[in-house]
Amino acid sequence: MGEEQFDTPREVEMVTFDTAFGKFGVFTCFDVLFHDPAVALVKDFHVNTILFPTAWMNVLPHLSAIEFHSAWAMGMGVNFVASNLHNPLRRMTGSGIYAPDFPRTFHYDMKTQEGKLLLSQLDSHPYRPTVNWTSYASSIEALWAGNQEFKGTVFFDEYIFVELKGITGNYTVCQKDLCCHLSYQMSEKRSDEVYALGAFDGLHTAEGRYHLQICTVLKCKTPDVQSCGGSVDTAATRFEMFSLSGTFGTQYVFPEVLLSEVQLAPREFQVTSDGRLLSLQPTSRPVLTVTLFGRLYDKDGVSNASPNLAAHSLRVLLILIIPVVYLLCCSA
Repeated sequence: MGEEQFDTPREVEMVTFDTAFGKFGVFTCFDVLFHDPAVALVKDFHVNTILFPTAWMNVLPHLSAIEFHSAWAMGMGVNFVASNLHNPLRRMTGSGIYAPDFPRTFHYDMKTQEGKLLLSQLDSHPYRPTVNWTSYASSIEALWAGNQEFKGTVFFDEYIFVELKGITGNYTVCQKDLCCHLSYQMSEKRSDEVYALGAFDGLHTAEGRYHLQICTVLKCKTPDVQSCGGSVDTAATRFEMFSLSGTFGTQYVFPEVLLSEVQLAPREFQVTSDGRLLSLQPTSRPVLTVTLFGRLYDKDGVSNASPNLAAHSLRVLLILIIPVVYLLCCSA
């Protein structure tokens, strides 16, 4: 990603240490999106708590620091202690102490230059529930309801969307192997806000290369559905209830609920054993996004060339050819 300013170890190692409070693991920043070392520390080294220093640049709707880091703690069933730089000019903010059941404390501040010390209590050996992420979604019929699908872009990825047209409803949207199901009820259906259910199943290739399966409900940037997928940090619509599920092809799914002004929703939702992201009560703030963020690590290296990737390959090929042509011309 062009981060040559950072040192690279000659030999990659998994960093852990044991204490009376459980086993700790350490990794840094963007590593959280990949199997090694992030998942390996939990799965193979059986750590209880991750210590996570980071210079995380927030990317809405799905990769804001507090949003994704709290979701990772819940999805992996470990404590996650994240210390982010605080540099609002670079969109770097958002630290927290997250447990598998709910965020214990967090701080997100784009308005001041002041940092903050976070304190909380954690279980040294947190409970790790087992979730079958495709069970419920595979057992129900598609909830089509006469949907009109449209395409939208989220962080350079092309999603399939359907608009949520009523104050309550049941919807399904699919892309490739992933079908996403949603049941919901809004507190009101506002004319100035549009929400959509989206699905993405594919290889992300911008600022990193990793395979995603994502089911998401999000507020569109404007009432025009063509704006769906753009960065939004405020909303006015609260949800009385929601239930989101998908036919995921992975056990690594991270549940996100992000509210207006980029705030979390502790104790307001749960993940059921059959793979539903389910509200427990009406949301305390208006909703920005409700998301199941799936990672298919074994497909990261699969060649699934997008137009952008193909264009990049073509540019590289041209760069290699031009000097050869120049040399031939000069020799002639």
